[in-house]
Amino acid sequence: MLFFLLAVIFTVLLYLIMRAYPRYQVDSFHAVVFNYYSCVLTGLVLTPDLRVFTEVQWASEGTMLTMALGAMFVTAFMLIGLTAQKVSVTATSLAGNMSLVIPVLFGLFVFRNNNKDFTALNYLGLVLALVALALGAIQHSSKASDTTNTSNAGQALWILPVLTFFATGTNNTLINFLSSKYYPAGQITVFMIIACFGAVLIGTSILIYRIIAHGHKLKLRSVLGGLLLGVPNFLSLYFLLLALAAFGNSAAYVFPIYNILTMLVSAIAAWLLYKERLNTLNKWGLVLAVLAIVLISYQELNL
Repeated sequence: MLFFLLAVIFTVLLYLIMRAYPRYQVDSFHAVVFNYYSCVLTGLVLTPDLRVFTEVQWASEGTMLTMALGAMFVTAFMLIGLTAQKVSVTATSLAGNMSLVIPVLFGLFVFRNNNKDFTALNYLGLVLALVALALGAIQHSSKASDTTNTSNAGQALWILPVLTFFATGTNNTLINFLSSKYYPAGQITVFMIIACFGAVLIGTSILIYRIIAHGHKLKLRSVLGGLLLGVPNFLSLYFLLLALAAFGNSAAYVFPIYNILTMLVSAIAAWLLYKERLNTLNKWGLVLAVLAIVLISYQELNL
């Protein structure tokens, strides 16, 4: 249970750190790039035997695809940061957790690797998850005026949680596919380090281009903000994997509870630290999100 709680805490910490970036004038993209440097270093510290990397075939198809996954990492993380800053921490958490719908659908209809028969209640849960996302993304114009200079731009903020939903869901689907196809069960940490290293290469290349071509200035606060972010970023997944192992790798049991706790803790933390207030539709979205996750995995929850 300790691993479970640590996974939730570090995931929520991710959202809260990115939410604070505008206050400290941290450039989100620069921070995201250096976040992956910190992820790689954190992963190496937690790897029991670094000699395992001598066995990696760096030119193989699996390794190259894993490194290419880094591009999706950077994209998803940028969207998470924008959603947390311009909409709310709760909406970001909602979009991220509801994105489990995408890997579930791919598992059912594309990979066909589901280990249970989906019932009408399970499918109802998937539909409610999409409704919950829509309700969580709706912002009042007053909220928009605080984060944008024009009402039209404010009304368009709903697109950020939607994009975060699809980016995170696609990310998780690719992680599930690549890790299961190319890596043995004991090399999940190696897989994540290689993927983060790919994100370092891709993100750094884009950053250098921006500095040379557009004169972007790299500030120390953005570097430090990214390095700080990378620690909870890697640890959130690390402890989640340990929690999965502790519960017999029952992903259908662990992920719903993890997602529910993450959403609730995110909402409470954002209210306490940033005084974020949810409108009525957002509150209903949060309630439906919890109900959706329960319906999707009620068999494993013994309900």
